[in-house]
Amino acid sequence: MLRTKERRPAIRTLRGWAISALQEAGAIRECEAHGWMLDRADPHARERALAAARVDPPAGVSRDEAPLAAIIEVLDSIGDTCPECPPDSS
Repeated sequence: MLRTKERRPAIRTLRGWAISALQEAGAIRECEAHGWMLDRADPHARERALAAARVDPPAGVSRDEAPLAAIIEVLDSIGDTCPECPPDSS
């Protein structure tokens, strides 16, 4: 039986890499209904993502501040609620 190893999709932009790093660290998640990125507001997950950016930057990018800036930019651009989901009435 032929078995294949699941590969991660190729990341083509620095923003895409930052989103991937944040998802892997558990700092952001995706709205299951609409696909919007949501900030989990977990400071430990954010630190894990930033540490990963310092240790293992994306291919072709130097270890300067560019990967860290990309992660911070993504975090600043998303909220913690989905704009399409109805607000809780509780």
